[in-house]
Order: sequence, then C-alpha cells, then structure tokens
Amino acid sequence: MKHDGLNRRNFIGKVGYGTLAALAATSIPSYGSIFSKDTDKLAIFGGKPVRGNKPWPRWPYVDEKIVEKVTETTRSGIWCRIQSATGTVPTFEQEYAKLLGTSYCVATGSGTQALSTCVEALGIGPGDEVITSPYTDMGTVSAILTSRALPVLADLDPDSYQLDPDDVERRITPNTKAIMPVHIMGQPCEMDRIMAIAKKHNLRVIEDSCQAQQSIYRGQKLGTIGDLGCFSFQSSKTMPCGEGGAIVGNDYDLMEQCFTVQNHGTSRQGRHVTIGPKYRMNEFEGAVLLGQLDGIVDRYNKRNENARYLTEKLKDFPGLRPQKLYEGTESGSYYLYALSYKEAHFNGATRAQFLKALSAEGIGLSPYISNGLHREPWIDHIVGLDSYKKMYGEQRLEAFKAGMDLPNCDRVCNEMAMLWASGPLLAEREDMDHIVDAIMKVYEHRDQLKSI
Repeated sequence: MKHDGLNRRNFIGKVGYGTLAALAATSIPSYGSIFSKDTDKLAIFGGKPVRGNKPWPRWPYVDEKIVEKVTETTRSGIWCRIQSATGTVPTFEQEYAKLLGTSYCVATGSGTQALSTCVEALGIGPGDEVITSPYTDMGTVSAILTSRALPVLADLDPDSYQLDPDDVERRITPNTKAIMPVHIMGQPCEMDRIMAIAKKHNLRVIEDSCQAQQSIYRGQKLGTIGDLGCFSFQSSKTMPCGEGGAIVGNDYDLMEQCFTVQNHGTSRQGRHVTIGPKYRMNEFEGAVLLGQLDGIVDRYNKRNENARYLTEKLKDFPGLRPQKLYEGTESGSYYLYALSYKEAHFNGATRAQFLKALSAEGIGLSPYISNGLHREPWIDHIVGLDSYKKMYGEQRLEAFKAGMDLPNCDRVCNEMAMLWASGPLLAEREDMDHIVDAIMKVYEHRDQLKSI
C-alpha cells in the first residue's frame, strides 16, 4: 500500500503508532485520509492479509537433546523416581533449584499438584481460608478445595490483571491462613504489598508461579519470594513436559514436608507419617525437562526482547493497552502477551468483531478466561455440601457467596485480547511487525468492523 511516496511501515516509523492512532482519533476521521483503503482492504473482505499463512515457531519446543534424553531414559528401565537417587527427576530438582536460586525443589505431576501439596504441607485444612485470584486456571482453586479449605476470591487490578492487594486485605478473616497470589500471564503480582500484608496478619504466602518461569521482581525470581513457590510444566507453558510441576523453597523442614505429602505421606526415610496423595513426577517428564535446560534462558530472553518491542510499539495506542507491569518488574516469562481491548476506540466494534478481522490478517489474538472463577458452578456446589456447612457454618458460606461481586475481574474477562506467546514470541522482529501492522490495519478500517 502506497500513498504520496509513503507506505504504512515507513510512515508509522516516522511518527510512531501511538501518535498515528491519536491523530486518527482526533483530527483525522480514520487512516483512510492518509492511506488508500481501496488498495488495502481488510483481508476478511477480500484484501491481502498482512501475514498470510506464515507459521509461528513450533510449540511445545522439541529438539534432538530432548529426544535423546527420553530415549536414554526408556532404555535405562528407570521410569519411576524412587528407583534411583540420580534419575532424571532428582537430577532435575537439583538443576531447577540452581536455576531459580533456591535451596530445594520437589517435582510433582502437575502445577495443580504442586499447589495442593503446599496447602497440605502448611497444615491448611477444614475451617481455614486462603485468599486467591478469580482470574486463573481452576487448578489454583482446586488445590485449596482438595484440603477442604475455603478459597476466598479477591478482585483484580483491572490494568495488571493481578490481585488487588487492597481487596486482599479487606477479605482477611480470623480464619485466613494464607494468600495465594497468581502471577498471571507470567508477570509479577505487586509482591511488596502482598508480603507486607502477609507479615502484618501473620499469613503464609504460596506463590502460584505456574505461568511465571524465571520471571524476576526486584532481583528475585518469582516463586522464591513467598514461603513456597509452585510451577507448571504443562505443554503450553514456557518450559513444558506435557504435564508436570515443581515446588521450590528455602526452608528445609517445610520442603521435606512437601516431599512427604506428595509421596503419599511417606518420608524420605520410608516412614508413613502423614496424609498425602501420590503426586510424584515420573522419569520421562524429568527427561524432557532436563533435555531443554540448556536453552531455557536464551528462549526466556528472546521472549522478553520481543515483548518489549511490542509494548514499545503499542504503548501509546489507545485501542489495545498492554498489561500493566508493577514497579520492580525486571522481566517476565510471557507465557501470554496480554492486552486490553478498548471498544470505544474502535467505534463500538465488539472484541469478537475485531479479533475476527485480525485473524483474517494472519494474527491470532484471542480471549483468555471467559468467566472468572467467581462465576463458575463450583461455588454453589461447595456451599451446598453438608461437609462445608459443618466446617464453616451457613452464615459464613452465605457471606462467602455474597462476596462474589468482582467487577474488575469481569472487566478483564470482557476486554482480554492475548497472544499465546510461548512459541510466537520466539519469532523474529519481522514477525512482531506483522502483529502490530495487522492491528493498525484493522484499526484504520475500524468503521467497517460492525459489518463483520
């Protein structure tokens, strides 16, 4: 597309995306007065796509090192962690602790299992409450319910998508035992505030860092700030092995209790001492994880480089606002690259209409969590259970259910437009330009979106 010697890339390069968007929203009715819409139709209406069918980097990541490690494990006959103290799982635990700078690591079969282990290891159970986020995978809440504790949901900061510390503190009761902050999208919660609240009220902190591999906040890796930190290695995560999880920490006794809980209540010394499921990671998962350790930091840095580039390009664009990062955030895993869609800046076109037009240009942004967990039926289920009525009393359960008015979470669910970033953010600079160019092309033609 050319007009008076300028194409879109050159023009935007001179004035900036944010400036151009501001001009288009004020003095210029649409980009059409600068760029010819006739020669640059939206792909959904028959125009040429910005990206076309060019593939993104494959995910989950696979290379010969991973294949060789799995083959080696298969041939060894050591398929369960209890067969060898030097197998892939014990070795991974040592290496992962080094990577995060913690003293200890216990591997589990999933991130949910890691969280559940921590709740049980901390002695949290019937009658106790844990405050966490409504904007997360059900595994976060499931980990609390498994110990028959009460998951109390606090509202969000609508711009960061993270727990609002003020609302967390408002929801503390005499029965609150812990806070479980969720580092959503792989970016840090406001951990200074969370830790200060926990200290003030003598609460434990379990970091749900399942999306936040290697993310750094004020010089510390996420998962190492609270009492315990949990990670997921599910296939979509930035360090995947299909399913898998890990707990990290520096308190020897607490981490030994985590080991015992996830080992069906059996200690390293072989004594059956407590209540626990069997949550052990298997040796094949350990092999896949060990096989990719060499490149994990390079891939992390690449995602951050590309994410910073996208954010710089979009920072002043009013139609899509990148996730707010708190002061002290040094880097993030970018499991997802998240933005808020602002309908008013697209002439009232719905998010669905925008995403459909963008998809036709070859860029697949999408919603994430359609409903916060405060709008799911598990709440009515537990409130109706005789066991929960006995443990908490009907008055507390009524107040618990009445506390599910979380408007900021609803807003985040309705505005979210995110990129599944584990693979795409490993692409090249040209691919990042495709993302921004497609967004701007759709914005230029926003007056047409309502007809989609």
